Amino acid sequence: MPGKAADPPALMTLIVLSGLSVVSLNMFLPSLANIAREFQADYALVNLCIAGYAAVSCVLQLVMGPLSDRLGRRPVILAALLLFLVASLGCLLASNVWVFLTFRLMQAVIAPAYAVSVAIIRDVSAGSKAASSIGYVAMTSAIAPMLAPMLGGALDDLYGWRASFWAFLVMGGATLALCWVDLRETNKTPAATFTRQVRSYGTLVGSGRFWGYALCMTFSRGAFFVFIGGASLVAVSTFRISAAQLGFYMGTITAGFVLGSFLCGRFSERYGLTTMMLTGGLVACAGLILGILLCLYGVVSLPIYFGACGCVGLGNGLAIPSSNAGVVSVRPEMAGSASGLSAALTVGGGAFLSAITGMVLTEANAAPTLLAMMLLSSGMGLLATLYVMRLDAQEKPLERE
Repeated sequence: MPGKAADPPALMTLIVLSGLSVVSLNMFLPSLANIAREFQADYALVNLCIAGYAAVSCVLQLVMGPLSDRLGRRPVILAALLLFLVASLGCLLASNVWVFLTFRLMQAVIAPAYAVSVAIIRDVSAGSKAASSIGYVAMTSAIAPMLAPMLGGALDDLYGWRASFWAFLVMGGATLALCWVDLRETNKTPAATFTRQVRSYGTLVGSGRFWGYALCMTFSRGAFFVFIGGASLVAVSTFRISAAQLGFYMGTITAGFVLGSFLCGRFSERYGLTTMMLTGGLVACAGLILGILLCLYGVVSLPIYFGACGCVGLGNGLAIPSSNAGVVSVRPEMAGSASGLSAALTVGGGAFLSAITGMVLTEANAAPTLLAMMLLSSGMGLLATLYVMRLDAQEKPLERE
């Protein structure tokens, strides 16, 4: 049975919940070709389960945040997990591609669990302490999608593509049991009505501090979206490496993010939100500037190039958990709405930046231009941080309130 309502959930519960929300995105990706073959469907049609999933999750971020402010974090999370189990079973038993796609899009109900987890952290802690906890949760959001395709590929090789959805059932059921026992309600001031809570977005949109934190997070993560949108072309046109080698070197940005998130969890309470955000932005921009200069002078090698990209991962690991903590601290009573809105901005902004990158990159300019696009995004994130620091100089800093 659930413990006392006053007891906060264990951090590990939120880590597991957040891990499931990101694993569900890409664990089965190695099976896409096999799914298309079994259903005798075009690969492009089956591939809609990725873009469609992202689109649905973006919309749900905007809905589930306010719902958690109105109804509470616990019922929203438990309902999402139940629907996720139903959707996983539907995918597992699907007899044609349309049934599969329908239930696959339904699985996106678990995607906003990360944003609600951030709101839960803000419910039980504030400012730099919240950033510390978010930093540890963010490590999972980086490691899980890196390892999940490996697990999905192994399951497919051994038991077929449906094995990944059996795994989703097991993981979802275990997470539901864990949350039922440990995830007590943390929202002590629920909104009066859902309509009023949705209207609260206007208050957030009118807050300069919210935009400062949200844009820092959006553009910092946007640099990563730029990277994944152009790294393949750089690998082919500049370094002539295989897909397997590219996969290894792409891990540098993830490894940097994991390290940065750990350092954020370790030091954010000591140094504060904006200091961590500023440090992260400077690390990302410095690494990219150095990489661009070396490219322009003809000093281009795999370790140097992807080392510059790794600086972005390190910087993001420092900046994103801190800006995330800032977002949900602007109006604590609207933490779910703020987390959902900022997550939607991040997903939408990342998709836009990735599309722009695909339009401007060519085989001739790929290497320096990709770094320049990443620098542009990271630089915008740094400017957003400086804007928050300017507000802090004019007002009482948020983390000291």
